[in-house]
Formats: sequence, C-alpha cells, structure tokens
Amino acid sequence: MQHNNKNFTNQLIHETSPYLLQHAHNPVDWHAWNDETLEKAKNLNKLILVSIGYSACHWCHVMEKESFEDVEIAQLMNEYFICIKVDREEHPDVDQVYMSAVQLINGNGGWPLNCFALPDGRPFWGGTYFPKLQWKQALENINYLKERKYSDLVSQADQLVKGIKSMKIFPVKNTSLFDEEEITKFYNSYNFQFDNYNGGLSSAPKFPMPNNYQFLLRYFHHYKDKEALNHIEFTLQKMAYGGIYDQIGGGFARYAVDNVWKVPHFEKMLYDNAQLVSLYSNTYQINHNELYRTIVDETISFIKRDLMHADGVYYAALDADSEGEEGKYYVWEHQEIQELLKEDASLICNYYNVEGLGLWEDDKNILLRNLDDTDFADNWNITITELKERINNAKYKLLVHRAKRIPPATDDKILCSWNALMINGFVDAYKAFGNEEYLKLAQNAMHFILTKMRKADGGLYRNYKAGKATIDGFMEDYAFVIDALINLYEIDFDEKHLNTAKDLAQYTLKHFFDAASGLFYFNPTDEEKLFINKQDVIDNVINSSNSVMATALFKLAIIFDMPHITDIALGALSNMKSQLQQYPTAYSNWASLMLNFKKKYYTVVVVGTNIENIQKEINAAYYPNKLLLGSKGDSILSHFEDKFITDKTMIYVCSGKECLLPTTDVKEALRKME
Repeated sequence: MQHNNKNFTNQLIHETSPYLLQHAHNPVDWHAWNDETLEKAKNLNKLILVSIGYSACHWCHVMEKESFEDVEIAQLMNEYFICIKVDREEHPDVDQVYMSAVQLINGNGGWPLNCFALPDGRPFWGGTYFPKLQWKQALENINYLKERKYSDLVSQADQLVKGIKSMKIFPVKNTSLFDEEEITKFYNSYNFQFDNYNGGLSSAPKFPMPNNYQFLLRYFHHYKDKEALNHIEFTLQKMAYGGIYDQIGGGFARYAVDNVWKVPHFEKMLYDNAQLVSLYSNTYQINHNELYRTIVDETISFIKRDLMHADGVYYAALDADSEGEEGKYYVWEHQEIQELLKEDASLICNYYNVEGLGLWEDDKNILLRNLDDTDFADNWNITITELKERINNAKYKLLVHRAKRIPPATDDKILCSWNALMINGFVDAYKAFGNEEYLKLAQNAMHFILTKMRKADGGLYRNYKAGKATIDGFMEDYAFVIDALINLYEIDFDEKHLNTAKDLAQYTLKHFFDAASGLFYFNPTDEEKLFINKQDVIDNVINSSNSVMATALFKLAIIFDMPHITDIALGALSNMKSQLQQYPTAYSNWASLMLNFKKKYYTVVVVGTNIENIQKEINAAYYPNKLLLGSKGDSILSHFEDKFITDKTMIYVCSGKECLLPTTDVKEALRKME
C-alpha cells in the first residue's frame, strides 16, 4: 500500500522500511526514530507523538487514510508535536516500552499504537486506533493540557514510568525446581482454557500460539497423557481446515477474528508460518498424520514463492489488504469458481464450503474445510486417489488465476530473528520428513545471516534491506540465531555452527546480561535508551528472548561442558517461578525449559562414517529431551573422546557424565531414552 501524493514529502523518504515509506508522502511531518529526532524534541521543547505499526496492519492503513492523509489533521499534529513513525518490527524495543505504557493506561494494547510523550520521551497518555474526530479531539485536548496544565502531564508521566519500571523482574533467592504437582497444575491451566468445540485456548480472536502446543507436546512426551495429544491434534486439524489457512496457496494468516478459525485477519507473517511449520512437523513425528505433511509442504511452498529473497533469506510479511480492501486477494465468488473449474466446480465448492460455511460478506467466500478426505470421498462415492487428483488440479488452476489479481504488498525487509525462526522451521521439517531441500534452505538462510548481518565486533544486525544491514541487533536476534545454530548443527553436524553459537552467547553475556536478575536486557546494557531497558520474558506469539536464550545456554553448557552456563540458565528459570505459577500459558517456553531440568535429558553421541543416515533415523522420532552430537572422528568436543571404533558407527546414549553401553542399532538407542 504505497501512497504517492507527491504534494507532500517528509523525512521518512530516506528510510528503507516499507511501513515508514508508506507514510513518506503524508502531510504529517513524520520523523524516524533516531537520536537526532529525540534531540530535536528536547531542543524545541515539544511534546512527542510516537505512532507505531507495521506494513501488514489493516487498522494502521485505516488510520493513515482517515487521519494522517488529512491536511487539517496533519497541521494540528505538526504544530503541536514532533511526530515519530516507528516500524515495530524494526524497533521492537521502542514498541515494548510504549506498549507497556498504553497497556497500563487502558488495560490492553494493539496496533496502530499511538502514544504521547514529554520532550524527553517519557509517555503520559496513549491508545490504539482512533477514528478521525476522536483523534482530532485528542490532539487538541493534549495541546490544551500542555499549555495550561503541563504539571499534570509530567505527573502522569512519572506515574507511568514508575509503573513500567515495576514490571522488571527482581532477583529471587529460591532456586528450587518445580515439583511434579506443580507441573500437573501447569498442564491443567491449559486444559481448563481449551476450547473443546473449536480447538485453541481462547475465544475470539483466535491466535495459533504455537509455543502453547510445543509445551503440550513436551508434556505428552513425558507423561503420556493422551488428552494433551488430543488437544494438539484437534487444534491442528481445525486450523488446517479453517479460513486462517490459505487453502489454495498455503500458509497461515496471523489470527482469526472469530472463534471458529473461519475469518482470518488476512496478513501473513513469516514468524507465524515458521513456528507453525515446526509445530506441524514435530507433531507429525508422533502421529505421522499425512495432513501435517501436506500443511508443511504447502506452507514452505508459500514461503518460497511469496517471501523468499534471491539470496535465500525471507521477507517479513504480506499485507492484509490489496486494492484498499482487506482480504480481497484471497476470497472467491461462486460464479468465478464455476467458470474456472467447470465440471469440477460443484465438487470443489462442496469441498471448500462455497455458498455454505465459507460464505462471508458481499457474496464472497473464504475457502475452508469441515470433512476429512475419507468422509468426503465416501459422500461423493469416489476414491481417495481420484479426490486428491481433482482437488490438486483445482487448487493449481485457482492459484494460477489468483496470481493474476493485484497482490497484497510485501514487507520486504529481512529481520534477523524471524529468519532464525524460519531456519528452525526448515530444520524441524527436515527432521520429520527427511527432505534434503529443507536442509539446504536452512543452511542458505543461516549463511546469509552470518555473512551479511554480522557486525564488525562479532555482533548482529537486526535488519537487512536494499543491500544493507542496519539497526544493531536486539536480544531477540541473538537468542534466536544461537538457538537456530544449535538446531542446525543437529542435522548437518557442522561444528562451525556450535562455535559461532558459543561466540554469540559470550557476546550477549558481555553486552546484554544483568547479573542482578540473572536475565538479559532487550537492548545492550551500554546503550542509553529512553528511560528503561526492558527484559523480555513473556512467551507471546513469539517466545521471549530470555526463555530462548536460557534454553540455548542449557544446551551450550552440555555441548562445551560449561557448568557455570548451566547455572545461568537455571538462575533465569528460577527467577521466573512466580510468573510461571501465576499464568503458565504466558510462559510456555519457560515451562518447556523447566522440563529439561526436571526430567532426564540425554546427549546422543554418534561416531563413525555413517553418521548422516543415523542422524536421519534418530531425528525422525520426537525426542525433545535430547541433544544429538555427531562426528566422523575429528572433533573439538570432549564428548567424542575414546568413542571412535574403526569401521563402525556407534551410538552412545548419555545423561550427565554417564553413558550407557554403545549400540549400532538406532531402535535400541531410542529405547534407551524411554
């Protein structure tokens, strides 16, 4: 959604973010988030408006059209404020701080996020989407308060900052692990919230929340609670059949606006699809449901087709809107399908509930399913083979036709952390399905990150666009890349990945770690930020950087035999104990780390000439409580000492410092971990 009113041009014209460039020709005198802008506000003693969104955000577009393109509104904004536009995906640090403020004010948040601040950047009031008249009133009211009651604004800012700072995690002395009864309580908190009719853990709107189900998979693995697996399988089928999944082109929308997964908020984000590829792949390792293979194959095909950069990394998102209308690219009219598919139209319309459950608004249909293929084929008195052939032919024709429409805009910036999540998705898909292409895709993306997004001092950049890496990496970027490096090593046994992971971990301990709390700050500790350097601990739609980092440290401590690193991971988890007990579903990845400490964790060491085939067999099974190490005899790791036997490939199952008798049989090795 690029706006081209050339009568106006503001400072955003110099940016690379698609979201910022969308606003470059607004009459609002927008500035980017940088030191110069913040200094300007102080020097002019003007209040700041921080307006935060992202390129695929529907209501961000609506507010822009209604207010930010309006000359009268823009004049008020320019007169009263230094106006700063922020792409939340480029600057999650800024988004976290001002989102916290708005959540304290209103009890909830969202995007667009509009927050008003003093000249020093401290927030005093804000909200999300404002209709035009309400926005105008807010601008005038705030200016009145600035002119007449400025001390009230300062007082409100003081209170808000105090509230935000109180969210910091403070150190605890209790490092006791959770007991079995507490773990059962965590599971029951998920069980209590589960939607037994539609799947998922909540009512409308419905977000996939992959980390919730990753914890449930872990719980099932350790406790063999069939109900936990049923929850997962039921939800994965409901999502795969629903409108939240693009039945023709593959891939998932960010969430469904209803409680039945029917009507998506049509934007597609890399991070959602990456994590859902992992979740469907991991669950396939348990139940070998062929539906999951289809979902993974189609989703990866979508990612390659619509989000892949020529150099093997991935763009951030696709917009919800096209031609100014949400979802227009994805929906279908009954007559359109009839004309395209002719004799197959009635079957396809029945299969995807056209003019039935799929009917949406303005006679448009969202394609969705409600029957599995076996039942549907029986209803139509045809074989499964014939059904699949007709469905695949129809999907191809519909996809080719849809490609002729005006597509949603692509947010073509490359984000470090999101690409690391995608690497994990490819790794998990490779483990489950053994497709060599997935291994290559993972390796190519990691190569790009380590060659194009690495700083001279060994750190990482956050963003890559137009041939240039920009914005210093945040803790999220480091944690996710370290995690992906370890996971990638487990399928290609390239020790350079482990050494790089170790180097990046040492970098984070130097630049991000807070010894007092045992947690990592989101920004480097030596950087001056507004008024607080937040610690990211809540596992939301993306896992928190602290839970991912603590899990990575747990693994690195085993790999390199560094018990002091184990202590850091355990300290971080211990500090989260009270949060976990109060609201487990918001700390799912922490709960999975808890199981690493509480349950037996294995190091599987494979040594010999046939490590590639052994790796495939071991990784095909779901064992989340294992770390796989492999070598053909030449390694820097102590795990391989005295384990090499000529002309044999040996498998050692170890826990702590103890290894069981080696075997050459994968099935026997897996049994040792039961």
